[in-house]
Amino acid sequence: MKIKIVNKSKHNLPAYETRMSAGMDLRADIDKPVTLKPLERKLIKTGLFIELPEGYEAQIRPRSGLAYKHGISIVNAPGTIDADYRGEIGVILINLSDKDFTVKDGERICQMIISKYEKVELTEVETLTETERGTGGFGHTGI
Repeated sequence: MKIKIVNKSKHNLPAYETRMSAGMDLRADIDKPVTLKPLERKLIKTGLFIELPEGYEAQIRPRSGLAYKHGISIVNAPGTIDADYRGEIGVILINLSDKDFTVKDGERICQMIISKYEKVELTEVETLTETERGTGGFGHTGI
């Protein structure tokens, strides 16, 4: 599949790091470093604009290395870029650690996964079909 992309950043286009990678890393496109204090969140721009075909979305997900090593995540993970959005891709990073973290220009801050989805039609009913699980929710199967 080919996706149209406008790159107004100072960096190369996103790319898959390995042959079997599901996501492409996106980089920060910022004029100066941005420091996130503990529990602080900021919008980090990427300089990228994409045109997705109808029926597809781009999911913006945290990078596991940043999460594990520095406690950096994405507030609305996964973020969704709809097929009709034409604005710049921005990423809302949050610092969940107890130390300041500085985002530098060109740093890989998230991954983008292109995913197909289907629209559904909701049908309102009075009851749902019974299952073995029933209404068992969070923690219903034990520890």
